[in-house]
Amino acid sequence: MPAPPPSPKRLWIPWTSLAVSVTVVLSSAFAVRPVRDAATLADVAEAYLMRPVLYVALAPLSNVLDTLTLLSVRQHIALAVGLIVLFGVWRIARARWGGATRRNHFTAALAFALGIVVAYVATAALPRPMAALVSDNANILVVDFHSHTSASHDVRGGWSVERTRAWHRAAGYDVAYVTDHGAVAGAEQGMANNPNPASSGTTILQGIEVTWSGEHVAILNAERIYKGMLTPNLRDVDEQGIRLASLITGREPVVIWNHPRDLNRLPVASGPGTPGVRAIEIVNGSPAGMDRIRPKRAEMVAFASRHNLALTSGSDNHGWGRAAPAWTITRVFGWRGSHADALALEIERALREGRFRGTRVVERRVADPGASLLALGLTVFTVPLRMLTTLSNEERVVWLVWTWLIAAGAWWIRRR
Repeated sequence: MPAPPPSPKRLWIPWTSLAVSVTVVLSSAFAVRPVRDAATLADVAEAYLMRPVLYVALAPLSNVLDTLTLLSVRQHIALAVGLIVLFGVWRIARARWGGATRRNHFTAALAFALGIVVAYVATAALPRPMAALVSDNANILVVDFHSHTSASHDVRGGWSVERTRAWHRAAGYDVAYVTDHGAVAGAEQGMANNPNPASSGTTILQGIEVTWSGEHVAILNAERIYKGMLTPNLRDVDEQGIRLASLITGREPVVIWNHPRDLNRLPVASGPGTPGVRAIEIVNGSPAGMDRIRPKRAEMVAFASRHNLALTSGSDNHGWGRAAPAWTITRVFGWRGSHADALALEIERALREGRFRGTRVVERRVADPGASLLALGLTVFTVPLRMLTTLSNEERVVWLVWTWLIAAGAWWIRRR
């Protein structure tokens, strides 16, 4: 009896690769710049985002991990829930179409869970290239007013001031204020190794993060230029001490209000010779800080404008992640030839005298749900779409190349 003819092989169509490719290409029609003014939400002319060659070559990895780094706590939760729902819908559909056993479902669920864990571990700890803010104007100074070292109790172990300096240099900062909680040792160590002149590297300057009436504030050059403004344990503001220090016109301490909770709680400096807050942080890089600041950003900017406060940003870096959320830029003429102490005085002067118009905060453009529960619920869709609209042309090409290389690898495995 002759053998039956072989059944024709079913044509394999890489639907996932096709969907990714179409989405990447179509998103270019809605492309926007990857950075914007954090106060006005408009594009920025003074600076742009520079991606290193290796960052672009690894674009799918770089973009996804940067996006995860810049999500708030609420967005992380919403994204995880959304992914679980989509995964459940997909497995139910597979079960109804047939061809999926219990073992298939278990294997898929295990791979899904493992993929999420690996993605978050990579986001937090994987060494990788960083996107940096760059300006062609020699008088533009790029500053981070809020960062930490392992001298703070809640920072990744071994996160030394030199690792902090390297992180900031990779992100395009010219100056990084180390504002450890109740400590200045990390900042002092960094200042001992500062570049001279300042343009030859990233300059570390000293600050300290303390509490004032239950709010977090950073005081620039506290315990270096200004003494007696803090309690003996360096944890809280001594109100009498800060009033006395503020009596010297033109040298009043610069107090920055970090991730404010209640805008009515702290005094605001009303002019020369008066104590109080002189700047306010409108972008904070910690996931919890994002949840606190983003929904009331417009209120904070209006508050700063009304009281003539300088606007600042802080990475609030605790040793995790390789993406900077924002940069504060200001004009300091001739800063490139300065040494650290002179540069610190110029920055203070820019905040003290320039006030609301003296600085500009540039932030990475991300999906921001604000206070909308609907937008938060759609995080699983809005976050990747926003990421794709901020890609450069080179990154889009690399996305397509990697997508089809993976598809070719999958096809080869299926044939084997």
